[in-house]
Amino acid sequence: MQNVDTDKLAEEIQKQSAWVPLVKEEMGRVVVGQHELVDRLLIGLLTNGHVLLEGVPGLAKTLTVNSLAGALAAQFQRIQFTPDLLPADLIGTLIYNPGTNEFTPKLGPVFSNLVLADEINRAPAKVQSALLEAMQERQVTIGDTTYRLPDPFLVLATQNPIDQEGTYQLPEAQLDRFLFKVVVDYPSMAEERLILDRMATSSPKTKTRALVDPKTVVASRELVNYVYVDDGVKDYIVRLVHATRFPGEFEAALQPLIRAGASPRGTINLTLAAKAAAFLKGRGYVVPQDVKDLVYDVLRHRILLSYEAEAEEITSEQIIATLLDRIPVP
Repeated sequence: MQNVDTDKLAEEIQKQSAWVPLVKEEMGRVVVGQHELVDRLLIGLLTNGHVLLEGVPGLAKTLTVNSLAGALAAQFQRIQFTPDLLPADLIGTLIYNPGTNEFTPKLGPVFSNLVLADEINRAPAKVQSALLEAMQERQVTIGDTTYRLPDPFLVLATQNPIDQEGTYQLPEAQLDRFLFKVVVDYPSMAEERLILDRMATSSPKTKTRALVDPKTVVASRELVNYVYVDDGVKDYIVRLVHATRFPGEFEAALQPLIRAGASPRGTINLTLAAKAAAFLKGRGYVVPQDVKDLVYDVLRHRILLSYEAEAEEITSEQIIATLLDRIPVP
């Protein structure tokens, strides 16, 4: 990768990424604001990653992913996770046909390009395990047969930040499978005023036109792999992730606050996400700012806080901010 012609690559990227502004503009006709969320969803599609959203209800999370699916001419399914949900409700099951005396598969809603797992932390462990196989292996097993999931395939999961009765803590192994954990905040006053003008009607506009074929996204993903990452930027990413495991090397006061840091999957995902971010901006190379823009979303759910940190109400975002200040930028 050292001999990559970044100018030629940038020219090819600008051609291949021509669909990005079209999709963003089309989604902007339906969704007000949420630009960061849209970018994170596109990065997820370009890196084969999944996105975990945390935010109160009513912030257009479902509308955003539905709008993206419509603009990409992709299959979309919303699954409401509940305590009585079964794995078969997610992946499908075998149906007995008395006429032929055979079992035939009935594929579940997970067989879609974009899957919204709403309130994912309300489902029991068996359902989480079934979803985990789909997320990691891009396949599910029904009976004795394994079925491949469509490509592209993106799981967008939501959870409520407020502890509620009937919720289950997501396993750490499953949290690590998410490329991003994005915190969705309230809109600004100007954005909410525009939301009022658009949506305060009995028939608001919620549909987007199909502009791009999903195969275009898959083709763009191949090009993302060739985005150049300088050795200095690679070392910067490794230092950031290493610092979440051994924060005392950079700031002694942080050492007792972290129970466990990010795994190597965090290093890989931060690099892939930075490549996809460069692609969205029409660049053939990653700059340190790409890494800094994404480090919170990649690492916040991979840092396990100690009881001392929780008692002092210290968040993983505060720890990441401190590490960013201590680690020199290349």
